[in-house]
Amino acid sequence: MRTQSPKQLFTFSGLLCSTLGHDYVVTRKITNHINEYKCTNCGKEVTDNFSGRLESLTYKTKELNTSLAHFFQKKMRRKLTISYEKANL
Repeated sequence: MRTQSPKQLFTFSGLLCSTLGHDYVVTRKITNHINEYKCTNCGKEVTDNFSGRLESLTYKTKELNTSLAHFFQKKMRRKLTISYEKANL
């Protein structure tokens, strides 16, 4: 049986983020419009959702972003080879 460690109720970084707001930095670029961010102070991870708003990065959204990134890379690769073939005609 798993036991959870007790969470800290007070951290300075949590207090800083709750008063001044998070300081997000892009950690991973999924597509041209969707990114994953991480707060430099408290370490909270968020991502853009399909509406353009930020939402918490859970295991499910991380898996979704990985699949979306893979699909996007394949699409861009295919687009690049098609444009290269047209240029050589």
